Amino acid sequence: LTATDADEGMNGHVKYSLKKTKDLASEIFRLDAETGAITLLRSLDFEEGDSYELNVQAHDGGELFDTAKVT
Repeated sequence: LTATDADEGMNGHVKYSLKKTKDLASEIFRLDAETGAITLLRSLDFEEGDSYELNVQAHDGGELFDTAKVT
């Protein structure tokens, strides 16, 4: 994922986080808070599910954030 903020300094620094999910997605995927990279924690098993949904928030250095759904 990539999010940008035109502000300078700390207010322009973006960090990423996963909103709490109640499904297996949080046990299968890892989100790097600094880079926004999503990686697998374990292999995918299509018997468990054929798609996953993550709700990701991008926070700037201030109080602003936005949320995106990754399927």
